[in-house]
Amino acid sequence: MRFAPSVILRSLAYAMFAVPVLSANPGPFTAFSDGETFTYRVSWGVFFHAGEIVISAHEEKGADGAKVFRITTDTATHGLVRGFYSYNNHAEGVIDQATGRLLLVREKGSDGEHFTDNETTFDYARKIASYVDRAHPSRTAQVPIPPGDPIDLISALVDTRNWNLQPGEKRPVLVSFGNEFFPLALYAEGYDEIWTPLGRFQTLGLVPRMEENPKGIFKRGGEIKVWISQKGQKLPVQMQLKLKFGVATLHLADYRKAAASEKPAE
Repeated sequence: MRFAPSVILRSLAYAMFAVPVLSANPGPFTAFSDGETFTYRVSWGVFFHAGEIVISAHEEKGADGAKVFRITTDTATHGLVRGFYSYNNHAEGVIDQATGRLLLVREKGSDGEHFTDNETTFDYARKIASYVDRAHPSRTAQVPIPPGDPIDLISALVDTRNWNLQPGEKRPVLVSFGNEFFPLALYAEGYDEIWTPLGRFQTLGLVPRMEENPKGIFKRGGEIKVWISQKGQKLPVQMQLKLKFGVATLHLADYRKAAASEKPAE
């Protein structure tokens, strides 16, 4: 299935970052701290190291002097997979630290056949999200922002480490796929023991679900899941994307803070 790595990696890049999420509880941005970097090894089928995803957070000063966080996500194929399928994708989001509001999302990538080049800016005074798609100009649009404060999906998934959900509990979020907004529920499923390149962890697994009128990967039977370690810094030590033709798993292979590398408590 030569096409499968292509769809898996492009779906990962889309699902892990490019989807804005509306926070149910707006407030200061707490998902990341300045200088945090997460490196994930992507496995797919028989390929234990099919790709790599690096997520980094940096505190900056915005144009008005206010503090903002720039969250970048770089996705690329690796090893044998890269020999027959070369894929690179860079995405970034700029988030206002004081309010947690997403100000900008930008994504650009290519596998030699498919290209991504888009940008979304958020105007809260006008309540309009302006989406510009340079690879597919017909998709360019202005979309009304529903009540809530947007944040990128990867920040929402990482921020679950601060939510303290218990198994069986859920938390609502509003999600935008392309030009549409619709609700998800993020469920805490249960505790699992997870092995990663950094060691063994006791974790809580969380799954976003579209309970009504599913669309996108949810309509096609897809599922996204994140496992948060329950001791020490509560890191997202594993993520997973399930599609009908395969499963891509992200194992946390390296975690760094601003000053030095640190192995999280097991």
